Parts: sequence; C-alpha cells; structure tokens
Amino acid sequence: MPERFEHTLGDADALMWSVDRDPYLRSTIVTALVLDRAPDWQRFLARLDRGSRLIPRLRQRVVEPAVRIGPPAWSVDPDFDLTYHVRRVRAPRPRSFDAVLDVAATAAMGDFDRARPLWECTLVEGLPDKRAGVVLKVHHSISDGVGGMKLLLMLFDLERDPGPTGPDPDPADLPVFTRSGLVAHGVDYQAQRAAEAARGLGRGALSAFRRLRDDAAGALDEAARTASSVARFLQPAPTPMSPLISGRSLDRRVATIAFPLDDMKRAAKATESTLNDAFVAAVLGGLLRYHEAHASDVDDLRMMMPINIRGEGAGLGGNHFTTARLVVPLMVADPDERVREVSERCKRLRAEPAIALSANLATLLNRLPRRVATALFGSMLKGTDFVTSNVPGSPFPLFMCGAEVEEIYAFGPLSGAAANIVLLSHCGTCFVGINTDLRAIPDTEAFTADLQAGFDEILALG
Repeated sequence: MPERFEHTLGDADALMWSVDRDPYLRSTIVTALVLDRAPDWQRFLARLDRGSRLIPRLRQRVVEPAVRIGPPAWSVDPDFDLTYHVRRVRAPRPRSFDAVLDVAATAAMGDFDRARPLWECTLVEGLPDKRAGVVLKVHHSISDGVGGMKLLLMLFDLERDPGPTGPDPDPADLPVFTRSGLVAHGVDYQAQRAAEAARGLGRGALSAFRRLRDDAAGALDEAARTASSVARFLQPAPTPMSPLISGRSLDRRVATIAFPLDDMKRAAKATESTLNDAFVAAVLGGLLRYHEAHASDVDDLRMMMPINIRGEGAGLGGNHFTTARLVVPLMVADPDERVREVSERCKRLRAEPAIALSANLATLLNRLPRRVATALFGSMLKGTDFVTSNVPGSPFPLFMCGAEVEEIYAFGPLSGAAANIVLLSHCGTCFVGINTDLRAIPDTEAFTADLQAGFDEILALG
C-alpha cells in the first residue's frame, strides 16, 4: 500500500515554516551517519534520485497563497535539480569523524533556499579505515522525528547486496500550485474547515450539555482544569531559568555520545521508569555537573520535550507531535531519586488537558498575523534552557549502496534553547546527538564530558 502524503501543510508544519523567518526559531534537523565503506558516487546519486521518486517531498517546494487565506501547499519544483541538493566533500587531514561533525554543524547553522525542496545531503569521504559519512539536512516542516525515520528507511536496504531494484519509478503525478491559484484553494479549504468545526462544535456542545446535566460539578471542574492547562501551555517564558547558559546566538557546535541500549533499558527497569525518563535524568545529571563546574547554583531548568501524537491513519510526512514545556529539578544529586522525580513530572505533563488540544492551538496561532504568531510562539520557546527528544530507530541493520550504517546521530533544532539532546537507537546502540549554542555553551568538550558522566551514573543503576 503506497504511503500517503498530504498536498497542504498541516497546522504544525505551517507554523514551523512560518515562524522560522526568525532565525532563532529555525527548525532544521540534521542527521549524521557513519558508513563502514565509501559508496560509489554515481551509485549514491542514483539511489538518491530513486528516493526522490519514491518520496514526493524530495521534489516538492512550499508555495504560499498570494493572500493568506489558507495554508501553504507542497508543489512540485519544475526546476528540480538533484545536483543542487547532493554534495561531495573529502575529510581534511588528520582524517577523523570530526569532519562529519563539522559538516553537520555548518548544516545546522545554515538556512534553506525557500524556493527549492527543503533538503540537502553531503557525502563525506576519506574517513579512517575507508569509512564515509553522510550528513542529511531537512526542514522540520517535512516531518517529525518518528516520520523522519520512516522516510529515511525508504532510502536504505535491509541487506548489503539486495540485487536489482527494477526500473526506477516515474516521479509521482503531483499537483503544481501557484500563489494565485492557492487563493481559491484556500477559500475551499477554509469552507471545509468551517464545516468540520461546526460539526465538531455541535458534537462538543451536545456532549457538554449531557455532561453538565449528569454531573454539573464535575463538568465545571473539568472545564476549569482545561482552561488552566491551556493557560500554562501558552504562558510566555521569554527568559531562560539558568543564567549560566542564557546567551543566544546563531553559532552551533555538535557532539556525540554512544552506549548500549540494553544498559539504558536496565537502568529504566531498576528505577521503575521509562527509557525516556532515564534519558532525561541522565541529561540533567550532565547539566548539574556543568553548572557545578561553573559555580552556578540553579534549582530548576525549563525543558522542552516533543510528545508524539501520531495516529494510526496519519500520513507519512508532516508533524504529529506537540511541543511541551516542563520545569525539571536540577539540584538532585542522587541519580535514582532524579529518575523517579523526572518520571513523576513527565507523567503529570502527559496528563495535561492542553496536550489533547495542541492541534487546535497550532490552528489558532496560524490564524494570527505572521508577526504576532512568531512573537507569541517565540515567547513560548526562547525561555527554554534545553530540549530533549527520544526517537526510536531501526532494530535491524541498514545498508546504502552496499555500505552498512554503523552509527546514526540526529541533531535537533535549538529553537531558542541552549542545547538540544536527541537519543536515537539503532541496532542495540543509543546514539546521542548534542547540538549546542556556542554563546550559551562555549566549552563544547567540557559540556559533552559532563553529559557523558551523567549517562554513566544512570547506566550504573542497571
């Protein structure tokens, strides 16, 4: 069954596309892979060309309506040129993985050409032991982390030599939109949304009436809790809680950590928590060490964490998560106690009524003037100290052009934070990508060492 890709940007996608005109809110995702051998360049190009025929987003650009009456749309790029999106470089001496990280950091700092499809790929040759690196850069409006992994899997094989793939498919027959043509499309779109909203309002009103009739006190209490939750969700937080890592710039540095997945699972089991709870607690342990090393005494930090709300029928592209903020304890020295406290706070966060309404909140922000929406969304994000994200990867080996993927790291966007730490699992290993703001955290090596120590003490619990 072919994967389904929507023709228009969903509200979350459109919001990220719109607000990243503020360079501090850019939503660029960078993925770095290490291959056990360098693939043949022509074969590599041919594989990406085939991938661009299987994945429509790789040949589509975003077109906005001339009058902002409806959402932007994905439109085929009539001038699509694969050679613009794919580059080839050689690691300078001394040959090391640092060359891949340098390419990844540069990719994280750069913006996209908004008139072209929103992706770039760089093959880094000349790594030690004849290895190679691949750095893939995509805009967050294309997909979230879970969907992004599914898209990535469409570019890989499940064995080193899978045999002939058959003739390349023709590019999908996709619509071409113009700015003026999208105005009429937007009118139809808004009419459909209004009808859906009216039906939903009718169902909601009937349900609310029945609830009020059967349990007036409970209904009013639930309404009050929901209103309070939405207020907390939208509350501006323009200032980071940590003065130590409060500086912000457009300069990025990236680093990596890796450890066995089973060790982290045992640590989570030992503390009666989830793997994500143990992961966040490990990051907090590293941040605690970093603050102590700089004699900075801060009780709490503000963390941003995506919560997956992708349903079974969701299309492959697009974003199906909500961005939630959570105040987490920093000064908890005991790792076991820290995991359990993080677990309790994450449980309360996921139970917030506003989480279920996040799609409606994105819709509301998209209806505001762009400057107002950017300012409001920015006020919710720019006071974030750090971001964590846990993305399940592939449990089985992956190959590309005969080369096996040995390591894979994701570097998430900062969106106003000092650091974004992403855990991505692959073949029994947790690969942690660390993206930092150089002004907030100028000593990347020391910060990474502190994070490593934070992970070590959590892994020791298992």
